Amino acid sequence: MPFRTEVLGVDITVTGIDLGDDNQIVAICTRERWRQRIPILDLPLPTPPPGGAEWIEAYRHWLK
Repeated sequence: MPFRTEVLGVDITVTGIDLGDDNQIVAICTRERWRQRIPILDLPLPTPPPGGAEWIEAYRHWLK
């Protein structure tokens, strides 16, 4: 962390991970002065995936 990816055609930087109000894991995403929390499972990962991406896949598998 951090790593860059693209959401809806916009380049963003994932600067952290947090737990949302609904106990969902969220990525803290920034672009210039803007900041937004996106559920980690909705976040497209770049190619090649960043270090630690295997934990996101494990979380995705666990939720099934």
